[in-house]
Parts: sequence; C-alpha cells; structure tokens
Amino acid sequence: MRFMRWLVKNVSSFLLAFLLAIIVWISAVTSSDPNLEEVITVPLEVIGQAADIVILEDLPRNVAVTVYAPQSKIDQLKAENMRAWIAVEGLEPGTYRIPVRIDIPSHISPVRLVSTSPSRLELTFDRLIEQVFPITTYVEGEPAVGYKIGEITWDAQNVTITGRASQVDKVETVEVALDITDAVETIDTSLELRPLDSMGEPVPDVSLNPKRVQVLQKIELLGGYRNVAVKVVTGGQVASGYRAASITPAPPTVMIFSEDPKLVDQLPGYVETEPLDLTDVDDYVETILELNLPEGVTVVGDPNVLVQISVVAFRDSLALTRDVEIIGLLPGLEAVVAPGQMEVVVYGPIPVLDGLTLRDVRVLVDLANLEVGVHTITPTVDILPEDLSLESIVPNAVEVTIAEAATPTITPTPTP
Repeated sequence: MRFMRWLVKNVSSFLLAFLLAIIVWISAVTSSDPNLEEVITVPLEVIGQAADIVILEDLPRNVAVTVYAPQSKIDQLKAENMRAWIAVEGLEPGTYRIPVRIDIPSHISPVRLVSTSPSRLELTFDRLIEQVFPITTYVEGEPAVGYKIGEITWDAQNVTITGRASQVDKVETVEVALDITDAVETIDTSLELRPLDSMGEPVPDVSLNPKRVQVLQKIELLGGYRNVAVKVVTGGQVASGYRAASITPAPPTVMIFSEDPKLVDQLPGYVETEPLDLTDVDDYVETILELNLPEGVTVVGDPNVLVQISVVAFRDSLALTRDVEIIGLLPGLEAVVAPGQMEVVVYGPIPVLDGLTLRDVRVLVDLANLEVGVHTITPTVDILPEDLSLESIVPNAVEVTIAEAATPTITPTPTP
C-alpha cells in the first residue's frame, strides 16, 4: 500500500523521464542519420498497353519524385529503385488524364512521398489498323519523236497501309506515276508509292508495304524512224606540229525518217556531215555543218549540227644549256659560280619549243643580302612562254664564292 502511494506520487516524474529519454534517442538518431528532402529521377513505365493501341504524344522517359526520409533510406531508395508507372489497360481511343503512380518498397521506411512531377499525363490514344488499297498507276509525258509506248508491267497491284486509324482513314488513293517524257529506250525503274487524301495531299504517319513498285515500260521505234550517230567529215591537214584533239558534234545523234523504212534500215548507223577543211588550222574551231542525207531520208528537227573541234599542239621535251646569271650582288663584291652552265629540260608544245630564244629560258642565282663567303644556292629558272613547264635542272644546286672586288691599280704618268 505504501509502494502504491509512492508510485502514484512519482508517476509524473517517471513520465517526464521517459519522454526525455525518447527525445534524447530521437536527437541522437537524427544527428547521425538526418531527415532530408530530395528529388529522385525514376523511369516511367506504361502498364497494360494493348498491341493495337498507340499513344499519340511523346511520353516523358522519367518523372521527378520528391521524398522526405532519413539519408540512409534515401540512399536505399536509390539503390533498390522506386517504380513510376501509368496504367492504360482497357483504354479505348480517346483522350484521358492519367495519374502517375509511385511504388515505394514497403520494407524501406519511414519514407514520405512529397510530390511527383508530372503527377498526371494528358494522353490521346488511337487504334492501329491495317488496310489494303489498290495502286493507281499513271504514265505521264510522251516519248521522243519517232518512238512509241509499248507494253508496261507493274510488279504490284495492291499495297497494305498500317497506322493510326485517324490517319489511315484519311487515305483515299495510293498513286504512282512514271514520267516517260522524251524517252528513247525501255525504262526499268523503281518508283515510290504516295498515299493521298481526298484533296490530293500526301497523308503522313502511315507505313506502306511495299513502299516502292518496280515498273518496266517498253519504248519502241516507230516504223520508218531511226536514231543514228553524226559523223563529222574533215579534210586537209592541220598546221605542222598540231593535231585535232577532239571533234564533237552537237547533237551527237539525230532522228531520221523515211516513208520507205528500208532506206533507213540500210544506213550504217550514222550519217555524215558536209566536209570541213582543216588545212593549216592551229586553234579551236566552231562551225555549223549540214548533214549529207540519202535521197528520201530527212532529219526530224534541225538538219544542221554544231561542230566543235579542238586543235592542240604536239608536246615534247627539249634540253637546253644555259649560262648561270647572277642577280642581286651587293656593290663592291664579285662572285664566281661553279658550274657556270646548267642543263635545263623544258616541256611544252613543239611549235613553242622550236621558237625559243636565249631570253625565253634563263637560269638565275639571286645573291641579294649575301656576304663574302662560299654559298650553296638552288638556282631559279625563268621561263617566259606560259605554255612551257620545267621538267628538270642539272645540277640542282651551284656553289657561289663571293669575295671583295679587287681595287684596280693606277700607275702614275711620268712627268716629262
């Protein structure tokens, strides 16, 4: 009985002591493992998305999750990873505001979730569909004169379009066009298919299978027509030392026609121009020539051709011996060059080589700013004709000895 009175009398002291002990313990714990608020980046998952449903918006790859917890728990969260996810199971096409859910492992405690950014996502869903369309083909333009269209073959007649229902529903037709404008031979090529809406505009964001089709369009000659080469006929001899480097007709081929197909079939595959005299020509030639055609054969279009002839000189090498010339020597000095002559080999047009003079090719040593002594110098070769180039110089260096110029001795004249 006495103990009970003592206990009742001191219960407030016990409670105070217990409370102080808890406070001390909490203080000790928080000082060694303080509570912090921290943002953790968590990858976003999509749960329950059906295979035939597509999300139109670009989803964020991560969400920012702010938590409040002891440092040790935050480190544990980072190590074991939280989950951020949205549930879209069973959603039909439409627009929804979907909450972002956060899963914190239950064994990590205490942890308080402060906020999530973003906390909701406004997303639009659409259904993926697949639809088969016939391919509409067009041939545009006309072949060149004298040709006709033959058989045409497309390797596909239908195309499968896959995409969002809202986009696939816009497709009215799938077209492909082959342009045969001025074609002169059979066309075998691959063309891209174009999904178009009711206004003839391309429909984006759909997939086509196949994306391209192969087309073979035969182009054939009409009877009595033939495409032949142009042969330029020349006469005479160009100037001595020159040659005709190129002879180019424009156009290089012409279309000919005859009401008697046998006449064009008998031709050797070319028609000749009237003769062009090149006697003593030593330069570029450009002129208009007529075609010499058999009787009963005509040219479709202009019966004249532009002929361009490039006449160039033959080129060769020529070895020359030249004295070494000194330039730039300071006053009061004299110089001796060894060797005093060099062999120079130049390359260029023969007519230019044949007309060279001593002043056209010179070997120079520049002694500017050089003082008394022995110097090894690489000479320079001065070539005046622009058509010539230097091939070699032998030797490629000379020795130059520079000395004080001798003072001339003056002999006094005897006095009578």
